Amino acid sequence: MNAFDHIKTILAIILGLSITHLLKGIVKFVQHPKKGRPYWVHLMWCIYVLLLIIHFWWWESHLRTITSWNFEIYFFLICYISVYYFICSILLPEDLQEYNGFFDYFYSRKKWFFGFLALSFALDFVDTLIKGKEYYLAHYNWEYPVRNLSHIVLCIIAINSNNKKFHSVLVILFMLYELTYIYRLFMRF
Repeated sequence: MNAFDHIKTILAIILGLSITHLLKGIVKFVQHPKKGRPYWVHLMWCIYVLLLIIHFWWWESHLRTITSWNFEIYFFLICYISVYYFICSILLPEDLQEYNGFFDYFYSRKKWFFGFLALSFALDFVDTLIKGKEYYLAHYNWEYPVRNLSHIVLCIIAINSNNKKFHSVLVILFMLYELTYIYRLFMRF
């Protein structure tokens, strides 16, 4: 087993746990609809994060281009993908007994959620640099840094905003943008 195969296995385990946590939490809405009333903004963030992780996992296939692995890169990647697991765990707690449904829960934990989401976009810059300048020039243009920086700024605004309309519009914008971004990156004909 080479270094990439080893690292790929660890990435798959942590990202698999993240996706499992999200899917398990979303299915609970169907299994037990009265236990924790869904809130559409919260549910849309769950779907967005699922899409983000799927996109990330596909894009990490480019790690195979790294020829020289070291512990620092390995450690960074473990920390980076662990942020996705934290996001999933924050979005869908094991127990809602302290809250009046997901509306109450989401707004009480929005600082943690948006803080980790902003962190994931910041760490993505490092992840991209690890893959090298040639990789960046071959795959990205001006949109990538603008995307990540604007997402970080919007997450910081979301941390400080209690405006329900802002949060409703924000999740729709993030979802639409991510779908079009994926389309433009991978589905060109």
